Amino acid sequence: MFYLASASPRRRELLTQIGVSFELAPVAIDETPHPAEAARSYVERLAQQKAAAALASLDDPQAVVLGSDTSVILGEDILTKPDSTADARQMLRRLSGQPHQVFTAVALLSHERQQVISVATEVVFRALDEAEIDAYIATGEPMDKAGSYGIQGKGAILVDHISGSYSNVVGLPLTETAALLKNFNIPVWA
Repeated sequence: MFYLASASPRRRELLTQIGVSFELAPVAIDETPHPAEAARSYVERLAQQKAAAALASLDDPQAVVLGSDTSVILGEDILTKPDSTADARQMLRRLSGQPHQVFTAVALLSHERQQVISVATEVVFRALDEAEIDAYIATGEPMDKAGSYGIQGKGAILVDHISGSYSNVVGLPLTETAALLKNFNIPVWA
């Protein structure tokens, strides 16, 4: 059986979009970055820890588990989910008019093996004024998203352009995920 170690509705939608059948096995882990931890290492560690925690919780010797994590990186700073509207406002101000990267790591684990990949996409925001930032925060959309925005929702109008995988910015790089699934004999387009 194939399991998704996530409560993210976006990851569920993306896997469903490519025809993957799965059961949910969400887990909670400590997502605090380690001191001086590089962004790619951070998302890869969290994806692997989520998948490992879910695998350990399942009573299924044939289980294959997908864990994933997405973070927004501005310079050397990892922008996680905001903990308040003030935090969201500060992140959006920092992203205004700036290029940044979105890293997503995907980990597939079974009892026999594991594979972890990560993908980076560059996103460039247009310049935002305070009224736009306040209006966007008022929608509530920023509050459960890394970097305080969702490109697949109302936050799409904040983005000037991207270079790389759109689905990566949403939360799961589909091309790379499909390749991992193939390596574990998990069918897509089913």
